[in-house]
Amino acid sequence: MIQDPTFPRRALALMVLACIALAAPVAAETVTRHGLSTFGELKYGPDFAHFDYANPDAPKGGEMRTWALQSYDNLNPLILKGNLAELTPLHFDSLMARAEDEPDAMYGLIAETVEMPQDRAWAAFNLNPAARWHDGTPITSEDVVFTFDAIRDKGHPSLQLLFADLDRVEAEGPHRVVFHFKPAESRRDLPLAVAAQPIMSKAWFTGRDFAATTMDPPLGSGPYRIVEADQGRSITYQRVPDYWAKDLPANVGRHNFDRVRVEYFRDRDIAQEALFAGAFDWRVVNVARDWASGFDGRPPVADGRIKRMELPDDSPSGVQALFLNTRRPQLADRRVRAALDLAFDFQWMNETLFYGIYTRMGSMFENSDMRHEGAPSEAELALLEPWRAEVAAEVFEKPFENPVHGDSRATRANLREAGRLLQDAGWVIRDGKLVNGETGAPFTLEFLLYEGLYARVLNPYIQNLQRLGIDAKIRVVDVASYENRVRQFDYDVIVRRFAQPLTPGVEQRNIWSSRSADMVGSFNFSGIDNPAVDALVEQIVQAKDRESLRTAVSALDRVLMWGQYAVPQFYSGKFRLAYWDRFGRPAVQPAYALGLVDTWWIDPEKDAKLNLNR
Repeated sequence: MIQDPTFPRRALALMVLACIALAAPVAAETVTRHGLSTFGELKYGPDFAHFDYANPDAPKGGEMRTWALQSYDNLNPLILKGNLAELTPLHFDSLMARAEDEPDAMYGLIAETVEMPQDRAWAAFNLNPAARWHDGTPITSEDVVFTFDAIRDKGHPSLQLLFADLDRVEAEGPHRVVFHFKPAESRRDLPLAVAAQPIMSKAWFTGRDFAATTMDPPLGSGPYRIVEADQGRSITYQRVPDYWAKDLPANVGRHNFDRVRVEYFRDRDIAQEALFAGAFDWRVVNVARDWASGFDGRPPVADGRIKRMELPDDSPSGVQALFLNTRRPQLADRRVRAALDLAFDFQWMNETLFYGIYTRMGSMFENSDMRHEGAPSEAELALLEPWRAEVAAEVFEKPFENPVHGDSRATRANLREAGRLLQDAGWVIRDGKLVNGETGAPFTLEFLLYEGLYARVLNPYIQNLQRLGIDAKIRVVDVASYENRVRQFDYDVIVRRFAQPLTPGVEQRNIWSSRSADMVGSFNFSGIDNPAVDALVEQIVQAKDRESLRTAVSALDRVLMWGQYAVPQFYSGKFRLAYWDRFGRPAVQPAYALGLVDTWWIDPEKDAKLNLNR
């Protein structure tokens, strides 16, 4: 809501409405709390001092440097256009701060408290009067209203879908903002989704196009401010010494580096060499080859200056898969997609390329208690039965299992079965090529990548596809072209990884529902348009407790996996970290995050020994 000359009259009207609301019976059921969670459980009470995984005595100082791939051209995290710079959220605060040792809890930040009725028809956030932008001006309810109006009108399509059931946002004075939700079951998740969004300055964006990319840092309010944006090279954040929220319980012991710098590299191998040269301090190593042998014989590793460690990651491992674009006619048939999965020899790849460190992904909710297991329960069957005609028969019988290779005999058997499925789907071999039996059009398949490194993983798979007669190839484009093509769904197959939340909810619409299948910029990479999937996603959104949520997620998981919308890849359930030994870290690691950027610190004694000329 943008202020205009009629604001005094509207303010009076809001006062009248507020009085009516206070007199209404629902007011007695309204609860005011210092935090939020999906089902109401909070680990930390209203008088907590700090998160358990933060060290309140951590020293401040020094510069921490990490890395990112390719480049960026945008500093606004709420829009579709451009490629967002790494760690941009450090620059912005949200209404509440997430606790990384709880599934979905958030605690006061810009908002001191939140009020809600039992039915969550609305949520009122009471802002901290001390909240300030980096220029010292106050953060007000008008900034919050502006942010969500901008999302509605010009924000990223995935955010517009997320907040589709947000009816309106109203400012009731400078420090109180009320979100009204439509009569929809997504009310369960919307207060948390609202609380997590970065808040933007209404004054800063006045006269600017919110939807346009910007390299001029928007006015922020977070623990760091962007002080240098060198496109294609680096971005630097500097800790705000008089940060308004530094003493809030959610921030105590966090944000300990004076400066955080991200160095950009065009290639992972170059980045690995730069780590050994001391150009940056740490990296999470996601390339199995690098972890297994890339550190051998390196002087800073041999003499102990660079350390390596594996830390547990209890969060869902994320979905990493080859997403098959069902919008393409050759990938519309489930039998074809099942054939493509049969050709993927994970066992050979894991032994030969990955040094045995991965596990095959068998769920869209891997490494969490939401993944489906065994035969469906009676509760799952009750959700699935109305959709028996819309999903694979196997959904009702058994858990999904990927084909197993491991030796040449098994691979030949899997490829024979793949050939049979392709033939059943109307594809035939002519002159050694797989073609459509009716039109004679060849079966072509293009894998779209933005870096060549992944070709070593795809090439063995492509060899198997070629044995089936499929004309498969790799196309590598620059990252900007890649992102543009993905947003427009202009691809056959992409390799993609994204994280799942610990408490799945309304965001699942953006990943699987038909309403996102043709929405530019959505995460529905496979173009899923299935009424059974839509219904199960809504069951997830409507779940009233964690047990019914598990039932709905498990049922959806079965439908997705047996729908063969992707060729599952792999996961590890661990953080594999390589770092220069200059850090201190808390005794407790957050269960659902690495925590390095916001809870570690520079150890002055260790840093002096390294003498890296920082």
